[in-house]
Amino acid sequence: MPSPTLQDQRVVVLGGTSGIGLATAALAADHGARVTVVSSRATSTERALATLPAGTTAELADLTDSHQVTALFDRLGPLDHLVYTAGDPLSLAPLDALDLDAARRFFALRYFSALDAVRAAAPRLRPGGSVTLTSGTAGRRPGPGWSVAAGICGAIEALVRALAVELAPLRVNAVRAGMVRTPLWSGLPEADREQLFAGIAADLPLGRIGEPEEIAASYVHLMGQRFATGTVVTVDGGTLLA
Repeated sequence: MPSPTLQDQRVVVLGGTSGIGLATAALAADHGARVTVVSSRATSTERALATLPAGTTAELADLTDSHQVTALFDRLGPLDHLVYTAGDPLSLAPLDALDLDAARRFFALRYFSALDAVRAAAPRLRPGGSVTLTSGTAGRRPGPGWSVAAGICGAIEALVRALAVELAPLRVNAVRAGMVRTPLWSGLPEADREQLFAGIAADLPLGRIGEPEEIAASYVHLMGQRFATGTVVTVDGGTLLA
């Protein structure tokens, strides 16, 4: 049955055409929301719409272009919930091999574009609305080569607290995910990717890595949880305990 907290509410998922974002869009739609997914690539939106429930819509925008982001929310109009899951494929590198230009681009999409999206969306969020951003356990328990990813996670979590104060009574939260099997890891060769997954899974209390649908449930929960703001929900299979 659709959740009464999302029935007929407008949910916009930036980065909602693959991985956790796609799973969140699907689950929100299943709970009665009117969902719009956003990507910079037409092929991604077409592929996503082929799998999402009827009535889901899609928009194209380069989230690193502030003018396009403003125009996007001008087109969308009023909304109830904003979810930001956009991000390029992950690439890990030791400090002595760091590509600083690539790190800046990675940070731009993961952090500054999220901040810009909130800027553009906030005036259009209805009373009782929410923003849910995306962090990860790398900020709390990084490994070698994770310096950029860990820095972004820490910055996002600090941003959540600041925005929850500034935008109150709108709610601002984040989901801190552990290792999840998504296309964000497609930049790694398959053998390396599976070795990474298996090594991490072996150390987790649950003995496996996460699936996008499991993480999506936390985004939908935060949309409907009206007494949560400035919080970061951890869904990590016990990563922080391992």
